[in-house]
Amino acid sequence: MVPGISRRDKIRIDEDLLRRLHGECGGYVERMHEKLVEEEGVEVRYSTLTRIVRELGLGTRRKARCDRVPDEPGAEMQHDTSPYRIEIGGKRVGVIASLLYLRYSKRRYLRFYPSFDRFGMKCFFHEALLHWGYVAPICIIDNTNLARLRGTGKNAVIVPEMVAFSSLYGFDFFCHEVMHSNRKAGSERGFWTTETNFFPGRTFESFEDLNAQALTWATERMERRPVKPTGLIPAEAFEYERSYLLELPAYLPAPYRIHWRITDQYGYVAFDANHYWVPGTDRAEIRLLEYAEGIEIYLHREMLHRYPLPPHGTRGERFSPEGQPQPRYGPARRRKPTDREEKRLRALDDVVGSYLDFARPLTGVARHRFIRALFRLSQQLTISLFVRCLARAHRYGVKDAETVRRIAMLYLGEGLGQMPNATVDQDLESRESYQEGRLTDTPDFTSYERMLEDEDEDEENKNHG
Repeated sequence: MVPGISRRDKIRIDEDLLRRLHGECGGYVERMHEKLVEEEGVEVRYSTLTRIVRELGLGTRRKARCDRVPDEPGAEMQHDTSPYRIEIGGKRVGVIASLLYLRYSKRRYLRFYPSFDRFGMKCFFHEALLHWGYVAPICIIDNTNLARLRGTGKNAVIVPEMVAFSSLYGFDFFCHEVMHSNRKAGSERGFWTTETNFFPGRTFESFEDLNAQALTWATERMERRPVKPTGLIPAEAFEYERSYLLELPAYLPAPYRIHWRITDQYGYVAFDANHYWVPGTDRAEIRLLEYAEGIEIYLHREMLHRYPLPPHGTRGERFSPEGQPQPRYGPARRRKPTDREEKRLRALDDVVGSYLDFARPLTGVARHRFIRALFRLSQQLTISLFVRCLARAHRYGVKDAETVRRIAMLYLGEGLGQMPNATVDQDLESRESYQEGRLTDTPDFTSYERMLEDEDEDEENKNHG
């Protein structure tokens, strides 16, 4: 202590008073300080008040200690997901990794999805648990999981759909407490190992190749690899843990979801951007059951056919039963690509190709609509005029096909271009089809004239009314 300076006594404020003011002021300490000084006559510095509020734990949730849960054989498993961006087939894409982990034996099951929803979660658990043949009675998940409906920790309410699903396999979902994510540290560690051991040095040609390598890595390589620092080998530990786990029934129905479809006039139904032919001759409403690996088509509770799902990324293809003749016609409303139109446009001139690279939308309906509009315009103009219009559009940053058309009309109005001459067959009128058409009866338009008269009367009555 410095000589001649006496230390002031520590300020003491009634705890009940502070708790009452904290509630009245909505937890805002600055307002509490004003009320203490102005209304209660308590002289206290703001920094001192904030320290006292922190010591009392007002407005903050005290961090509870996390109990250490021992690794008991057959006690629990853990599930979690993690997003990644990896290169597949030369393209960098986003994927979702789903990992199931047995806490005691450190056994894991890993699979990747382009997107992950509740149906995907069901399919993943079905696949992983059938691979093991056994299940732990508890599955620890986090508080943002698809299986959680509301609440957190021990107060979390699980989605009834997922409760019914898990009961078929003999386990229950439990959310860990907030800020206690180490309750699923096994799955977190599994993702770290995935990032540091699975991804590095591996290439993936397709989504199917990615999951094939993930299955081999998780269920063969990692099961024989000792876990540090204990040296435990998951495959051997699982043999011991097996007697403590619940053995799954010999048969469990695979998860599925139902879609209703109307068969088009050519006998196809659309699903996931592809078309599947429906056996039979009727155009009835069919029930389509989607599974993880395929679809089944039902009509009046009778399964007509089962199709395996094509490789990920397949779009616009049509499928029919193997061993049968191909359907004569293609599906209705089938997407028509514009690759041929674009190829012909680029062959006209390098200016056209440069403009397409600049103005063409990258994907979607807008891309096809834009290319088709330019292709139609190229057939209505001479090549030199069409190229000149695109050069001007590129120069001024025009990316709209209709504006390009207006540029063409401007050039034509100024006499800088001309419309191509239409090819007319001089023998047209001598054709038999033309002669037959000349002798047909004049069409009766009286019904349409009556409709126009009725519209005129309605408009006139509206104006007078």
